[in-house]
Amino acid sequence: MLTAFTAGLLLITVSELGDKTFFIAVILAMHHSRRLVFIGVTAALAAMTILSVIFGQAASLLPKIYVHYAEIALFFTFGIKLLYDASKMAAASCDADVVEEAEAAVKKADAQLPKRKTPWAILTEAFLLTFMAEWGDRTQIATIALAAGNNPIGVTIGAILGHSICAAIAVIGGKLIAGRISERQLTFIGGCLFLIFAVVAAVEGV
Repeated sequence: MLTAFTAGLLLITVSELGDKTFFIAVILAMHHSRRLVFIGVTAALAAMTILSVIFGQAASLLPKIYVHYAEIALFFTFGIKLLYDASKMAAASCDADVVEEAEAAVKKADAQLPKRKTPWAILTEAFLLTFMAEWGDRTQIATIALAAGNNPIGVTIGAILGHSICAAIAVIGGKLIAGRISERQLTFIGGCLFLIFAVVAAVEGV
């Protein structure tokens, strides 16, 4: 359980910083109550984590040998892809495309809501924007893979804590921190983590 918790915490914390959901939280917190944005974003990420763990547990019902090799393949593929992406990025700065996507998503959602937003409207906006942005993201797939081969409770608690940490950073000091985040470094670290998990999964299956 401790291994699953640590893996979930590290993987999510590193992967989510500078991700689209991170910038959605940053932008929302600049215009609305930070507390409401944090609750909405964290609730969405927690719901997505629980859903991903359920998918992972369903996958674990397949023959163990298939699950084992699929887990290794996923982590190895993500690791190589992230390292390749990092090699193509600028030395420092956030990914402008990710920021623009987050801004466009928030702007579109704001246009569909009344000018005077109630607390419930802000919570709903934060929840739905974050949930939709996270769907199909690499962290969701990674969580499914982790839950398929590790303790589901440990993965769930670790991943939710990691998401909560990133959400707190985004809403409290996101605007200041976002400009200092090196997307290249985070992507490189994330790639290394995925490769480490691939090796650990391979060794544990021996």
